[in-house]
Amino acid sequence: MPELPEVEALVRDLRNRLAGRALTRVDVAAFSVLKTFDPPVEALVGLLVEGVKRHGKFLDLDLGGLHLITHLARGGWLRWRDEQPKGPARPGKSPLALRVVLDDGSGFDLTEAGTKKRLAVYVVRDPVEVPAIASLGPDPLADAFTSTALGEILQSAGRAQIKGVLRSQSTIAGIGNAYSDEILHVARMSPFKPASSVTGAGLQHLYESLQATLRDAVSRSDGVAAADLKKEKKSGLRVHGRTGLPCPVCGDTVAEVSFADSSLQYCPTCQTGGKPLADRRLSRLLK
Repeated sequence: MPELPEVEALVRDLRNRLAGRALTRVDVAAFSVLKTFDPPVEALVGLLVEGVKRHGKFLDLDLGGLHLITHLARGGWLRWRDEQPKGPARPGKSPLALRVVLDDGSGFDLTEAGTKKRLAVYVVRDPVEVPAIASLGPDPLADAFTSTALGEILQSAGRAQIKGVLRSQSTIAGIGNAYSDEILHVARMSPFKPASSVTGAGLQHLYESLQATLRDAVSRSDGVAAADLKKEKKSGLRVHGRTGLPCPVCGDTVAEVSFADSSLQYCPTCQTGGKPLADRRLSRLLK
């Protein structure tokens, strides 16, 4: 799933490509992707792109009074084309969900792989009309997101596991499964550690690890073509998705905890004092 660094890279890339361009066609190829009906998607035609923004993992095209907002979910992606097909996109079995064509003939496709269709597109007058945007927590790259702000969040979370707190969008916007694993590995902290127990030097180290991990990922992704962002993300991961491989810090074998529809990865030596973590449904919290 694209997370904050990848969506931020898309924002920066699209700002250059879309500046001053007008939308001449918006084709919906998978009607389930469109989550709003008023204003209609046809209302976007003829509007100029005034800006491109990010709200957590949401991509926002500001069209001067209307917003085309996308959440790529797990299997979604944005694919840029310097020249879009002339004919309209039609519903079918292809991954194509939505096509945007600009006044110079270029544009982008929103596609979704897999059988679980979670890609979401909204046409709204204000981004906060999207419920998930209205409920977002603070952006971790914002100036106001200090170590003190993080500490208040963790104290409010009580004994909830730190992994879940980091990836909860209503708590902190933009961090998902992959980067929460990476942040905790850099911080040398168990994903099962109670949030409110992270204080003092541990809190400062977690904050610095969070900032370094996200900002490094954004820096690596900046200027990378949209088609290569997934590869870039994967190449920079230290533990996430690397079960069974050696930890790049200590050489121990990266371990995994599986859930119903996801998993987390960690290094036992770096993060849990060498102790393997059991399934979270059966495990007691590590301290």
